[in-house]
Amino acid sequence: MAIVANPGTSRFILSSLLTGALLFIPSLVFAAASVPSADSVQLAWWIWMALLFIFTFLLGIIAVIAGVGGGVLFVPIVSSFFPFHLDFVRGAGLLVALSGALSAGAPLLRKGLANLKLALSMALIGSVSSIAGAMVGLAMPEKTVQLLLGLTIIFISFVMYRSKNSAYPDIRTPDALSSALRINGIYYDEQMKKEINWQIHRTPAGLLLFILIGFMAGMFGLGAGFANVPVFNLVLGAPLRVSVATSVFVLSINDTAAAWVYLHKGAVLPLIAVPSIAGMMLGTKIGAKLLTKIHTNLVRRIVIALLAVAGLRALLKGFGI
Repeated sequence: MAIVANPGTSRFILSSLLTGALLFIPSLVFAAASVPSADSVQLAWWIWMALLFIFTFLLGIIAVIAGVGGGVLFVPIVSSFFPFHLDFVRGAGLLVALSGALSAGAPLLRKGLANLKLALSMALIGSVSSIAGAMVGLAMPEKTVQLLLGLTIIFISFVMYRSKNSAYPDIRTPDALSSALRINGIYYDEQMKKEINWQIHRTPAGLLLFILIGFMAGMFGLGAGFANVPVFNLVLGAPLRVSVATSVFVLSINDTAAAWVYLHKGAVLPLIAVPSIAGMMLGTKIGAKLLTKIHTNLVRRIVIALLAVAGLRALLKGFGI
C-alpha cells in the first residue's frame, strides 16, 4: 500500500527543525561564553567533531533563510568557542560557505528565485578581490585578525539591525549597464500568489561594492552573504527573496577563489572541515525548502544577536582576555 506524505505533517517537521535550530544555537553560544577558555575544556577529539557537525547542521538551516551565508556565523562562533586555531577556522569557514551555497543552489534555481546573470556579473569582480583578501589575512598576526574580525562582526550586526529590507522594490527604469547585460527576471511568489517581475539599477555602484565584499570574504574566511543581500536588495533594487537566493551563487564563486589560497598555505584541516561541510550541506537543503515559507524577521533578529556576541568575544580574544 502506498504511503502518501501529508503536507501539513511535512510543514510541521520543517518548522520544528527550524525552531530547534533557533533554540540550540543561542544556548550553545551563551553556554560556551561562560567557559573561561576553550583550551581548558578537556574533551575527546571526536566530541568536538560531533558538536561541530550538530552546530553546522543547525547553522545551515538558519543561514539560507536569513540570507547571511554560513561563514559569517561559523568563523566568529567557532573561533571563539571551539579550541581551534583561527587560520584553520577561516579555511574551514570558506569551505563551509561554499558547500552550503552549492547544496542550496539547485533548489533555489529550480524555483526561479536565483538569477545567474545577476550572480555572475557581481561574482566575477568579487572573486578576484577575495584572493587578495585571503593572502592579506594569512599574512597578518592572529591577534590583529581577531581584533579586526571582532570590529567587523559588530559593525555587520549594527548594519543588519539598522537596515530595512524592501521585499519588493519598485524599479521603474533600469540603468544602461543592467539593460545591456539583460539582468532582469520573473518568479512566482508563494506568499503573494502571483508572479513578480523585477529589474535592477545602480549596477556600477554594486560592482564597486562587491570588490570590498570579496576582499572581506577572503581576509576573514566569511561567506559575506551578510553584505551580498543588502547590496542586491537596497542598492541594486532586486526583490529580497531574489537577493537571498542569488547571494548563494555569488558565495560559491567568491569562496572557491579564496579557498584555494588557504588550501595552498595548508590552512585547511580535514578534522575541522569535513564534519563542518557535512553538517552545512544537510542543513542548507532544509533551509532552502523553508525559504519561501518562513518569515525571515525572527531568524534575522537571532542572527544579529549571535553576531554581536561572537564579535564581542573575538574582540576580547584579540586583546588577550
